[in-house]
Amino acid sequence: MTETLKKSLRDAYRDALLSLADSYPDLFVLDADVGSSTKGVAFGQRYPDRYLNLGVSEQNLVLTAAGMAMAGRCVYAGAYASFLVGRAYEQIRSAVALPGLRVHLVGSHAGVTVGEDGAMYQMLEDIALMRALPNVVLLVPSDYVSARALLRETAALRGPSYTRLGRPEQPLVYKLEDSDFRVGGGRILKEGSQVTICACGIMVYEALKAAKVLCQQEIDVEVVDCYCLHPFPARLVLSSLQRTGCCVTAEEHFLPGGLFEIVAGLAAREYPVSVHPVGVKIGFGQSGSAEELKEYYGLTADHIVSAAVLAWTMRRR
Repeated sequence: MTETLKKSLRDAYRDALLSLADSYPDLFVLDADVGSSTKGVAFGQRYPDRYLNLGVSEQNLVLTAAGMAMAGRCVYAGAYASFLVGRAYEQIRSAVALPGLRVHLVGSHAGVTVGEDGAMYQMLEDIALMRALPNVVLLVPSDYVSARALLRETAALRGPSYTRLGRPEQPLVYKLEDSDFRVGGGRILKEGSQVTICACGIMVYEALKAAKVLCQQEIDVEVVDCYCLHPFPARLVLSSLQRTGCCVTAEEHFLPGGLFEIVAGLAAREYPVSVHPVGVKIGFGQSGSAEELKEYYGLTADHIVSAAVLAWTMRRR
């Protein structure tokens, strides 16, 4: 974990696209008039004949991407998560997921850390909506390094994917040269024997901060970066639950339909243990700074520490 170096996950989107251009001459990038925010416009500036701005029309964005994919193209379509998933869900379901087309959707500005833009932009239900669609790979990277690597991985997929990105710069969790990420995988970032912390997105960094505090309290936690939510790394997580006997989940998303329900369902089916959630419990977002909203909605390392202590007292013995 590199505390001093921060990079935007949107920069990872830009860098992944530019690095894929030569290897995938059939790759096209589509935007919904927010290319300067998603950073997709950088691809268009270098490859103008492989880039389209569809304007503020996410439904058209998705349908155009589907049509190009049917013609054999590998298409990346980027927009704000709140409008890409929220406004174009029917088109994603019918025109992309159902036929299983090679369309890679990138939802930027997800979660409460959009900050002052308010509830309209703070998408907190996109994981629930997208994981309900069969055959759609669902990725929630935690930092620039994992986002860049995972977006590069999606180019080789023959079906659709959705990658969730936030707006603020994030501290690096991984070393810049790390590229060992795969669809369907996760990563144990810290081994431990008493509590499992499963986290995704920005909450992975908070989980690692919590692990340091818990270590001082002589609670040995294991931190798992669940960067792929579908397909989910069930064997990796289940093995951790069997070692520790209890779990905390941490996500910048509504609890219904998110990481908590995935892990709790896995535990209920395979190895029943106590699972305690850290996430947005109820209600839409509101305007405030990213740090203020993380504190208000209980998305900090301190909240993970409290949940881990509770889980440890109730662990399976």
